[in-house]
Amino acid sequence: MTDSTPLRFPAGLYGITPDWDDTPRLLRAVRAAHDGGLKVLQFRRKQGSQEALHQQLAQLSELCASLELPLLINDHWSWALQFPVQGAHLGKDDGDLIQARHALGQHALLGRSCYNSLELARQALAEGADYIAFGAVFPSSVKPDAPRAELDTLRQARQLCQDQDRSRRAAVVAIGGITPDNAPALLEAGVDSLAVISSLFEADDVRATAQRFTDLFLAQARSRHAR
Repeated sequence: MTDSTPLRFPAGLYGITPDWDDTPRLLRAVRAAHDGGLKVLQFRRKQGSQEALHQQLAQLSELCASLELPLLINDHWSWALQFPVQGAHLGKDDGDLIQARHALGQHALLGRSCYNSLELARQALAEGADYIAFGAVFPSSVKPDAPRAELDTLRQARQLCQDQDRSRRAAVVAIGGITPDNAPALLEAGVDSLAVISSLFEADDVRATAQRFTDLFLAQARSRHAR
């Protein structure tokens, strides 16, 4: 398997929603990020009633459908059965990936948090994850106590994905404290997708920040093509 093997998860900027109650603000920010090249969005809310979150998710899923932007659910994978979304992200306490796959179907996009563990990555790949996520790769204001993922772990994870005997390989995702300034080291280590919350959605200009991330991926693609 080579770098030319198609991915099972979109490469590029992977936005994760901030914990905002202000739904109109969130929708504006998501649209702006999409204009700057956002490839995937994850709905992640840790606060608020289920009713309020469902109301926000309903509006967000409608927007994402209009933009043809894949939307995944964090934590509550069963919500993907209730809303028109494309998949889910599972942390260590979010249930069984095989069960989620069985319920959501083969076309659902499913990812698993692997923190800094290649063993968790191997297990997730064996269970059919479309991507394996590592982090925090840098200090994170959202998860200040998160274990740190090392660049060497990302390199080895990329190799694990490339060693899979499948027609479409799983992607490596990095998360935690990522900015356009520190992202190049992650791309050089073999990361396919950058999951970003604060540096994207709290930016003064969301569209321009998304475009900066997108330009990094475009530059990397040009560099690989030139080799």
